[in-house]
Amino acid sequence: MRKSRIFLCLAALFVIIISIVVWQRWAASSKEETKVSDVPVIDQAYSLITEKSVYGTSEEQIIEGALRGMTNAIKDPYSTYYTEKEAALHKQSLAGQRVGIGVEITEKNGKFIVVSPVKSSPAEKAGIRPFDEIVQVDDERLEGKTMGELMQLISGEAGEKVTLVIYRPSTERHIKVTVERKEINNKTVNSKVLKVEDTEIGYVSISMFGEKTADEWVEATKKLISEDVEGLIVDLRDNPGGYLYSVAAVVSSIEKENVVFAYMQNGAGAMEPLKTGDIEEEKFYLEKMRKLPIVVLQNEGSASASEVMVGAVQSWERALVVGGKSFGKGTVQETWDLKNGGELKLSTNKWLTPNREWIHGKGIKADVEVEQHPLFSMEVIPLSGEFAEGDFNEEVAYVQKVLNGLGFNVGRTDGFYDEQTADAVALYRERNDLRKGRHMDDAFFSSIREQVTKYKEDMDNDVQLNMGLSVMLHRLEGDI
Repeated sequence: MRKSRIFLCLAALFVIIISIVVWQRWAASSKEETKVSDVPVIDQAYSLITEKSVYGTSEEQIIEGALRGMTNAIKDPYSTYYTEKEAALHKQSLAGQRVGIGVEITEKNGKFIVVSPVKSSPAEKAGIRPFDEIVQVDDERLEGKTMGELMQLISGEAGEKVTLVIYRPSTERHIKVTVERKEINNKTVNSKVLKVEDTEIGYVSISMFGEKTADEWVEATKKLISEDVEGLIVDLRDNPGGYLYSVAAVVSSIEKENVVFAYMQNGAGAMEPLKTGDIEEEKFYLEKMRKLPIVVLQNEGSASASEVMVGAVQSWERALVVGGKSFGKGTVQETWDLKNGGELKLSTNKWLTPNREWIHGKGIKADVEVEQHPLFSMEVIPLSGEFAEGDFNEEVAYVQKVLNGLGFNVGRTDGFYDEQTADAVALYRERNDLRKGRHMDDAFFSSIREQVTKYKEDMDNDVQLNMGLSVMLHRLEGDI
């Protein structure tokens, strides 16, 4: 009896010991980090956040935060992560048609900088310019926001309005602009014939290098050739870039096959030449295109893919470049679809000109540098209110610049309404049949807007274009 009790006690003790060991092993295993990668510290951080954080953050949010963090660590404004919704918006940007305001934006050091508004877009008409910094969308400040979040704030339905607060470095001022979202038909090429001194010159404007740009380019230039133009002015001003294959097709139409138009250089330094290709068009068209004299117009809003074209034709000495220095974006991005529906866009190569020059951060200098007339380059912005001597306001600063551009004697452009400004306002009112006075009011502002719009619509006031035409005439005469 006594032996059986001892046996039972030992058996019970054994069961207890086994239970404790099993429990300890289970407890230890339950504390092991969830494996989400092959990097131990990432798994550790993921487990700590999901188990210990007082904030209820979903797995999806944590992973998307990690993806954003990885792209931010590159410190490249052109490399980014898009969520599924952001990716859909991004794909619209170069499609044939989209709803938006029409502006190319880059992120640099946490700031959202305008590369260029698309020509004739709501953004351009509202006065948004290259190098403007977007700091607020409606009531949302942008500190800490991502590019994708900014795109979502700007996007919306056609007919809806969005208000942007931008900081303009050139004037060191903040400006508020309201833009109406519109369905933007991304026709990227427009053309016409300009007659100068009995010479017919073709004018072709490329607003961006989109999906259908190459086809539009061929269609436009064929029409110009049928009208017997003697040269081409190619306007790339405010062209923010786009698809590299579109640039390749355009430059292949004006230069023979198998000529290097750019180099791609990967992270290891390996160079790959990009060459013009075979264009399946009529022999007559190609022969004519490859002989036509060309002048290219560019400015500080000409970026990325448009710079690839400029770098090619300038290096080949195929065209003369007129205008200002270009933006200076010398990297190429590739985009990959991710398993969560998002996209990863990375700068995978530098691009270099045929002369192997990297223009990143420097831009391309024009062969003939021409500063645009200040009034022609001014934006048309909404103006309202009443102002008189002693006031200080952004509207006053804008009007001072316009009056100076129109030839009125205004000594300052800082927005302070002094006596000299009042004299100029009074003279302007008198010459434009406005009620006499030395103040600015809605009728005065309406007249000012009309003056700026009218001035900008008159091509005779486009100094850069007129210089381009002059250069073309000299080329045709053999002087250049």
